Amino acid sequence: MSGILGIFQRDGAPVAPRELQRMVHEGILRGAEDGKIWVQNNIGLARGMPEAGDTQTAFLPERQLTIVGDVRLVARETLREALAAANRHVPTDANDALLVLQAYALWGAECTAHLSGDFSFAIWDGQEQTLFCARDHFGIKPFYYALFPELFIFSDSLNALRMHARVSGALNESAVGDFLLFGLNCDNSTTTFRDLQRLPPGHSLLVSREAERMTRYWSVPAGGRTRYAQPSDYVEKFLEIFNLAVAERLDGHGTGILLSGGLDSASVAAIAREAAARSPVAPLRAFTISNDVNPKDNSLRDGEAKFAAELANSLGIPWELVWPDGHGDLEAAQMAVRTPEPVDDPLFAYQLSSYRKMSAHSRVLLSGEGADNLMHFEMWPYVRHMRARGEWGSMFSELLRYTWQRPFPWRGIGARLQRWMGAGPDAPQLFPKWIAPEFAKRLDLPARWRAGQSLPIPPQAHPIHATAVASMYLPHWTRLFELESPSVTKCHVDVRYPFLDLRVVEYLLAIPPWPWFLQKRLLREAMAGRVLDSVRLRPKTPFPGVPLLLHLQRFGPFGVKGLGNWDATKEVGNGESSTASADAELRNARNKAQNGISRYQRGGEVDLYINRSLLSPLHGKMTAEQVNQKARPFCFNFWLQSLGNVGYN
Repeated sequence: MSGILGIFQRDGAPVAPRELQRMVHEGILRGAEDGKIWVQNNIGLARGMPEAGDTQTAFLPERQLTIVGDVRLVARETLREALAAANRHVPTDANDALLVLQAYALWGAECTAHLSGDFSFAIWDGQEQTLFCARDHFGIKPFYYALFPELFIFSDSLNALRMHARVSGALNESAVGDFLLFGLNCDNSTTTFRDLQRLPPGHSLLVSREAERMTRYWSVPAGGRTRYAQPSDYVEKFLEIFNLAVAERLDGHGTGILLSGGLDSASVAAIAREAAARSPVAPLRAFTISNDVNPKDNSLRDGEAKFAAELANSLGIPWELVWPDGHGDLEAAQMAVRTPEPVDDPLFAYQLSSYRKMSAHSRVLLSGEGADNLMHFEMWPYVRHMRARGEWGSMFSELLRYTWQRPFPWRGIGARLQRWMGAGPDAPQLFPKWIAPEFAKRLDLPARWRAGQSLPIPPQAHPIHATAVASMYLPHWTRLFELESPSVTKCHVDVRYPFLDLRVVEYLLAIPPWPWFLQKRLLREAMAGRVLDSVRLRPKTPFPGVPLLLHLQRFGPFGVKGLGNWDATKEVGNGESSTASADAELRNARNKAQNGISRYQRGGEVDLYINRSLLSPLHGKMTAEQVNQKARPFCFNFWLQSLGNVGYN
């Protein structure tokens, strides 16, 4: 696997090549050769195999600068022109790491203001005896580190860092509490391990022998303003920018497209097809991860996969339905997978097989993620903004048009009323009783639960796209990117996100929400003639069911198999047995779960966080929210067991 790793002895002690080599061979960089390790006195750097991804090194001997990083830049010509204007000579065949190194040589820590793309890197400055580290704007490339008075170590793999003798296995209880309550760590600067931190997106870190300084070098733009006289200009400018964003993310060795049946990924596919026709790149292939098939004859149901297949066929892109390997034995799958941090979806173990299948064709996958957030529609902040600017004519004109065209206001009133009354599937859930009382009290988890997961407060408030900007700071993005990184999937696949290109982001957050973001009108008009109308004009459709709940209804309960003599062939809670029989089976399963979970605990550590006497297996009669919440203690417990078996990850 590709990867980066570094050791900086802040106390001046020499780095032992053997220690760095051990971390390389036993951690993420397994298989790296001695030539991929660079040691000079108190600094040691290492990288993975170059064929596995964009991991690169570069040197500027005259400035004593060395970089190791996972770097993939876009808008390279803009950076080259800025360097040339300052008389910095850059070879035409320079890799992206050397471009970054030249930028650092010219601008120092301010070099990040000139970079665009996906990257995590560290630059050793031999003259200053400092290590400058940076992570890209949205955190698409991981960067973890451990900071001690005498030592600084970093990597894009948590498991590689855990190989160092100075790093303990102690857990970060705040992150554990967040996971059990919400399914993820809500703090982008920490990990589930007490000694290991993550560099937040859009931040840099400068480490010297005596001090360290973290800096936010970028915030989601909140001050841009773009207005055109002609409506068609908005669409044309978007297409110009989006074409660049997609084209610069294609790969010469094979590009796959994560294609759902929705408009966002369809737009990526259509533009990628056009870009591929203009340049000599390997053929595209579309992948749809779904089990939305009829088990009787393997035909596609009338769902997302069917729309995706029709779209791919219309574009002339080969299409493949990737059905994740999976069956009823979720416990066995959980024990087989080792993720660096806990994952709250038991089906994630099966999803990893999808990446292995897709990597057989594609080294790069394009994703449509980001469009929903960036094109979130809000009318009233826009109205208030026009009023504050004294744009009375525009305000009344836009309000009149919006009132005429907006969706029927009563749509969804039933669901809203249920939420207001505390009922329905979206009703607030009670604090989980299975959390150990002492742990809950020590961290005041009930108060944390009541506070919930509100939108982050951005460094800069946007006058008309407030929710869109705030949503881009959610910790869910960090989790998404890190779960798709090669250190987790164990595949040579790099996922790229054209909608998160800085040029696209800046443009979308500078144009007015009305009418362009209402039902994604901008995207629908831009894709006219490019995407099938059956996909382009269909309303946004939620997934017809929760995958884990559907799995439970098909295969039976989760949380008992391997913990006793549970019969997995029985479909408890799916309506095929009587209520009395189902309840009896569930009571029996619950007792086995309480007694049997200890078989898998790490020295009883799970009891510090979970009250096993209150655990119940998951079953198909639960609501989606109940299934999501009650899966977490089992997922956390299985993850604890994997900590003693850290291997090639």
